Amino acid sequence: MKICSNNDNNTNQKTQTNMKYLVSVPLISIILLATSFTKYITSGEKISQKVDEKLTYYPNKQAFHLSSNYQFTRCSNAYHNQDPKEENRKPDLECAIDWLKDEAYRIIRASKRLMKDSTAAFPPQVGLGYEAFWLRDYEYTLEGMADAYTGKELKDACLLFVNNIRADGAGVDMIQFDGTAIYKPGLGTLGENPVADGSQFTVGVGWHTYQQTGNHKLLEKIIDPLIKTMNAVPINPKTYLVHIKPGTGIDRCPYGFTDTVEKQGDVLFSSLLYVQASRQLSMMLEKLNRREEADHWSNLADNVTKSIREIFWDNQTGLFRAATIQCKEPDIWGSAFAVYLKVATEKQSYAIANYFRMHYEEIVQHGQIRHLPGGMYWEKAREKDQYQNGAYWATPTGWFVYTLDLVDPDLADKTIIDMVNHFREYGACEWIIGPTVRLPDYLASAALPLAGIEKMQEHRKKMVLP
Repeated sequence: MKICSNNDNNTNQKTQTNMKYLVSVPLISIILLATSFTKYITSGEKISQKVDEKLTYYPNKQAFHLSSNYQFTRCSNAYHNQDPKEENRKPDLECAIDWLKDEAYRIIRASKRLMKDSTAAFPPQVGLGYEAFWLRDYEYTLEGMADAYTGKELKDACLLFVNNIRADGAGVDMIQFDGTAIYKPGLGTLGENPVADGSQFTVGVGWHTYQQTGNHKLLEKIIDPLIKTMNAVPINPKTYLVHIKPGTGIDRCPYGFTDTVEKQGDVLFSSLLYVQASRQLSMMLEKLNRREEADHWSNLADNVTKSIREIFWDNQTGLFRAATIQCKEPDIWGSAFAVYLKVATEKQSYAIANYFRMHYEEIVQHGQIRHLPGGMYWEKAREKDQYQNGAYWATPTGWFVYTLDLVDPDLADKTIIDMVNHFREYGACEWIIGPTVRLPDYLASAALPLAGIEKMQEHRKKMVLP
């Protein structure tokens, strides 16, 4: 049994206040039943495992990882069997990642709520906070920890979002627990038109659901609605980029993690999401032998990629800019995401990675990332030094370390470990700045970085192959 460093007593106490504990099942019972699956058993949550075609529930105080050969990883136990003098030492990278996987799984399961029609919903955080089922936050958990969901939960959630594509093709921002679909942020109050990323994240949900379940009939059912919603994305016909109309009012909100930022013109992040979704849609169409349509979306992704490289790139800073008309600041998140998607050229990727290394202290706090370069704020947004205008978020950390790893692997590792250490003490928060922490047990903060970390590790393995 591998013992990993951890000091999560505060996290355990907080978890106990939010969740019911059940009578513990003897460990031997868990071992005997763990013969054909790999799952996490998390504190206070009923986690369902399919055993002999029945759903059986296994509660436990510790976070364990069960594998088919009965090996346990116990990375969320608080310095079990270690010298107390070592209780503040940092974990190594492998153990930090193991802990993060356990924590992401725990948070996802603990967030589960039932909608009015009994569909399982997974809001952005555990407990009270965002009181609805947000599309993009859910999609982000699928990117990093799709194993946390049962097949039924995946299918039901996918159909929920696809079936709520509006008649004009608009994708949702979120769906309230009573089933009401909302297409604009701020409970429908921000912007005149639907959010600029709803279609792309709807496709992402469909893609990851199919990848996880292999449900071909579901794919056949959702494919045409997904095409419809992609055709509804507001595109600049000259550049192929996602476009927000300029003017005195707000045409629509951009990417939801900047929905309080009033970007105008062609916008970087929603265009990157459009590339990602176009590629995913192409691959789904290929699975259905609809090759001509698959080629169309693949070619479109290539055209958008070319425009992103040419229109948003700022050679002076070595970063991509966020928009072309208003809020044109260099975009840290968007630049990292462009490298992660391989939208950035090799030269651009190394320029971005070097910027991250040289300006690390200005844009990183406890392994969490600012939207913009240090000391810079959005041209038009809400108050400075909080939320989306100066605070630090874990959501993009996976893309960030994947990029930074190109030029400084040790610093990339440090970023991950610093983030995990902060999570252990304060929880996986939505955002932080200085001593301020907001909304712990935030799903995207714990789950999404795993996707970038995994891709970083895969890239490292390729680099050492003969």
